[in-house]
Amino acid sequence: QVQLVESGGGSVQTGGSLKLSCAASESTILRYCVGWFRQGPGKEREGVALITFYDKLTYAQPVKGRFTASRNDAQNRLYLEMNSLKPEDTGMYYCAANRQLDACNWGSLSTPESSWGQGTQVTVSS
Repeated sequence: QVQLVESGGGSVQTGGSLKLSCAASESTILRYCVGWFRQGPGKEREGVALITFYDKLTYAQPVKGRFTASRNDAQNRLYLEMNSLKPEDTGMYYCAANRQLDACNWGSLSTPESSWGQGTQVTVSS
């Protein structure tokens, strides 16, 4: 299975910024259905951002206007730029990918057929 590795997490104060990166062990999977998820302390995992094969972007309501997901095919990387961070953004952030074309959503990324990274921790202090 394809290996994904996240990086870029850290500790920042409220209002700060971080840019997460996700690298894949295979050169094409990040061109398909990709997403970022997070799980805060005591919370269920939730989808944060999604990019389809057709480059349609979807964001969860709590991060709209503050987070930007992007990918660079040449670098084989997926990114999540996070601005105006809030304490409620604290959690482990994961990238996920599969080869879905039309059925690309947070649900399909949560199936065993998808590849996931180990996560990178983001901590936002007030």
